[in-house]
Amino acid sequence: MQLNHTHDPARKSWLASANLAGCDFPIQNLPFAVFRRHKGEEVFRGGVAIGDQVIDLARVSAAGCLDGLAAQAAAACAQPSLNAFFAMGPPAWQALRHGLFALLEQHAAGEKVAALRACLVPQLSVEYTVPARIGDYTDFYTSIHHASNIGKLFRPDDLVTPNFKWMPIAYHGRVSSIGVSGQKFRRPLGQVMAPGASRPDFGPCTRLDYELELGIFIGQGNPQGEPIRLDDAEQHVFGICLLNDWSARDIQFWEMAPLGPFLAKNFATTISPWIVTMEALAPYHQAWDRAAADPQPLPYLACEHNRAEGALDIQLEVWLETAQQRAQGLAPSRLSHTSFKHQYWTVAQMVAHHTVGGCNLQPGDLLGSGTISGPDAAEAGALIELAEGGRKPVALDNGEQRGFLLDGDAVILKGWCEKPGCARIGFGQSRGEILPALNT
Repeated sequence: MQLNHTHDPARKSWLASANLAGCDFPIQNLPFAVFRRHKGEEVFRGGVAIGDQVIDLARVSAAGCLDGLAAQAAAACAQPSLNAFFAMGPPAWQALRHGLFALLEQHAAGEKVAALRACLVPQLSVEYTVPARIGDYTDFYTSIHHASNIGKLFRPDDLVTPNFKWMPIAYHGRVSSIGVSGQKFRRPLGQVMAPGASRPDFGPCTRLDYELELGIFIGQGNPQGEPIRLDDAEQHVFGICLLNDWSARDIQFWEMAPLGPFLAKNFATTISPWIVTMEALAPYHQAWDRAAADPQPLPYLACEHNRAEGALDIQLEVWLETAQQRAQGLAPSRLSHTSFKHQYWTVAQMVAHHTVGGCNLQPGDLLGSGTISGPDAAEAGALIELAEGGRKPVALDNGEQRGFLLDGDAVILKGWCEKPGCARIGFGQSRGEILPALNT
């Protein structure tokens, strides 16, 4: 993705809130979501964030604010999901983003700009839903630091499985329990085998955890049997959101012999409502490297473009708000801060590997990046790492401690990109809250 005028940090909007320092949604971002006003009978439809407002793309389409391919793309976004828009491909994605950018610029004027002003809805007055009809959800396992941290806890003689360094490992997750930020879910029930026991117990999970991830939305798919080349993979990705892959660790460790996660992962996954486009992320690509002592990728997972700019420097934080903090009006506690640039495998490699066997991805499919952990202890993307399997509980700002999550806890993920010479852009947040388990 080439840099262009929409990445220029000097560009401003006539909407003052979009120009404030630290704003997640300046004119250089323009992420997409699906929304409607609170307490109304409105249908959900596509929207774009600018400052503290949402651009109602259904109203944009009806008002004739745009022309040509941009107008066709806005019409596709007027539906209750973004799948039809995703399927239109990169030319349409760019046409709509650039068309809105032109109307939002500081000195833009005319009838179409006036019409666009009438299409703004305050973000404080809306609610969101999952932005696409997700046909399939695949969750990857691509952080060498997360894998090593887990290995130190449970496999000290075999930190990382041999296949981890040869391919992006993944499992297929559950679509029906994916929810948007604000999701509340019950603590899951399941079987647990206690150390030294001869039969499992059944009951509520006692080792509930979060996983800091990114969600990768597929735009255009591929025909069955025709793999996506690594060089072309990012052209099939519409954009990226925040994703929390909640995990019941005690259930997980018992049920994962010999197959992958099942009940430990299928009860809830929480994503942020806003999808930041790959075009908006273009300035934050970095060179991707592989340690010389590690196996080098097989040819289908290697290309010059991926080496030169396959990594993405997305800053990520995890915050925890306990029931006590909420009741006392206290701020949440920050648990960790890391960057997506540390992942062992890139977004393009995940897409290429997913399709190499002939799998046909479809518009709206969702990929999870896998837990994102950095090289330092404070960069761990899961509580099981930070608290060392619950043995060293993490101290919170108000004096509470957590080895694993308790009922009433809310986990908040935040993400943004910034660097000198570029505008800061953000992802908003993903917030999920734990409710007590059903009585057994």
